[in-house]
Amino acid sequence: MKNIVIGLMSLSAAVFSVGAVAQNAKIGSVKIENAYTRATVPGQMAAGGFMKIENKGAADQLLSASSPVAGEVQLHEMSMDGQVMKMRQVKDIPVPAGGAVELKPGGLHLMLMNIKAPLTAGETVPVKLKFAKAGEVEVKMPVNAMGAGHGGAMKH
Repeated sequence: MKNIVIGLMSLSAAVFSVGAVAQNAKIGSVKIENAYTRATVPGQMAAGGFMKIENKGAADQLLSASSPVAGEVQLHEMSMDGQVMKMRQVKDIPVPAGGAVELKPGGLHLMLMNIKAPLTAGETVPVKLKFAKAGEVEVKMPVNAMGAGHGGAMKH
């Protein structure tokens, strides 16, 4: 009996730890995988949102995003201009037919602006994504501890 209880505790801990790392969602031919954001400190007004968007159908575009935790959610791109990394807002993010696009630190990403309260590790943030063809889908993005998540730290 003791081994069963320990086994179940280990299993539930493993399931919880996986669930706390990233979130998946699907609408039509578009699948969102490994969505997450990072914890913020008091006074920090912005945070990045990251995920992989897979598309099994015709070409589509991510047109916009919104979240009740932020005054605005923008679509952003980071790129190198000589030795300087620049960030700029983009009007949409193309999602190729039968392909994928990755929103990650240092590249394309969501930018949660004017955050209403600090994002705390362990909580989830609802983010609604709007695609031109697939429509709208809500993703519950886990908030990972600062420095955790996929890829390196993102600086703004």
